[in-house]
Amino acid sequence: MRWLDVVEIALKWPEVAEDISYGEPSLKVRKRLLTRTRIEDDTIVFLDVPSEEREMLIEASPQTFFVEDHYRDYDIVLARLDAISPSEAEALLERRW
Repeated sequence: MRWLDVVEIALKWPEVAEDISYGEPSLKVRKRLLTRTRIEDDTIVFLDVPSEEREMLIEASPQTFFVEDHYRDYDIVLARLDAISPSEAEALLERRW
């Protein structure tokens, strides 16, 4: 996937808009962060993923999902855009939406 694919998925839903967050392209719903990309490593930030679920995702698919120390205390998982499937991305985004 590419960030543009993520945008295409999310813009189908009401009130989703493109924006900037932490200087990176993002998607928001009524000004609330839905997700954002990290251009430097071509990843996507998924919010509202509890630590137990995050650990299961990482264990099941470490080539796709990971977490960095900065995010460890938050309900966040990171995913490599070139490894995540459209259906996985859509499911995580739709839940937050």
